[in-house]
Amino acid sequence: MSNLVGQPAPEFTLPSSMGGEVSLADFRGKQHVVLVFYPLDFSSVCSMQLPEYSGMREAFEELDTAVLGINRDSVYTHKAWSAEYGIEIPLLADMTFEVARAYGVHLEDKGMSTRAVFLIDKQGVVRFAYQESAPGQFTLHAEQLLEKIKEL
Repeated sequence: MSNLVGQPAPEFTLPSSMGGEVSLADFRGKQHVVLVFYPLDFSSVCSMQLPEYSGMREAFEELDTAVLGINRDSVYTHKAWSAEYGIEIPLLADMTFEVARAYGVHLEDKGMSTRAVFLIDKQGVVRFAYQESAPGQFTLHAEQLLEKIKEL
């Protein structure tokens, strides 16, 4: 995973909870991207992490940064979870794990991705990568991410 830092971020196009598809290329030259891999919608830890990041959406936007959540759940599950928890960031459906594998965060034996965050700059280069030691942990909070973005 950490071998991606300093490298071009793997490209992807995935269906979004907000309708249509989202491609990493959509942000090139316009915004930094915080790509948040998380195990499952409706799980206890994910239900803290994604609402926290979503709640800080304006602070991220002030730093020209889009936050995208991504996991194996369907767009329909993402929409239901977003509605229930007030999540206002796009949640992307990586149902085949193609993107999780490209970023090195797919847990083959568990059928999900681990909890990991990638900061991708406006040029499409991975500038920071963080992976929790276990999928059930959440230690990288929004404020810490905002500080990393300010360093770009």
